[in-house]
Amino acid sequence: MGLFFTLRLPEKRSFRQLPLLALLLALFTSPGQGQVNSNVANVTLTGTLLESLTVAPLPSAVTFNLVSAGTAAGSSAVAITTSWILLPTRTSVKLFGSFSSSTAALSDGAGDNIPSSAVLGQMPTGLPTSFTAFTQTVVFGAAGAGLALFNQTITILNFVGNRSDNLSLEIDLTGTTVPAGTYTGTLHLEAQAL
Repeated sequence: MGLFFTLRLPEKRSFRQLPLLALLLALFTSPGQGQVNSNVANVTLTGTLLESLTVAPLPSAVTFNLVSAGTAAGSSAVAITTSWILLPTRTSVKLFGSFSSSTAALSDGAGDNIPSSAVLGQMPTGLPTSFTAFTQTVVFGAAGAGLALFNQTITILNFVGNRSDNLSLEIDLTGTTVPAGTYTGTLHLEAQAL
């Protein structure tokens, strides 16, 4: 806010006093209140979200009370959660189960083996809706020792998502002759995004 003065000049004063009056006016008046802007400084931001694809099975161990020349069900179904964050160019997520050997999916460690053809899987929400042997050649595991479990279509609506499926397992020893013993093996679960 500026200060305002009223000056009265006497009629008979000399013009010599005018510079002094101009100086006083300059000292006591405020300059105009404007704003000063700086230059525009830019900061580039880059965020990267990598693709991810995970498979989480629960439980991580299933037991069987094997039946000679018969079928034994697993102690529980395996709840499998498959989660993904994908590029919008992906069109599918596939889940596979496989063994490292078609002739020895389970072994007693003494040379006696249960083949992958004797291990059966069922996933009602996936591809093997009835019990099916692990005899497929899939992208993972040994030839003739796998099983495709699901094929999920990916669109722009679900390139970030997950699904839960239950895999039931059986071991059918019909037509095989294996001695009594404890047989162990590892079923590998792996997903692939295309």
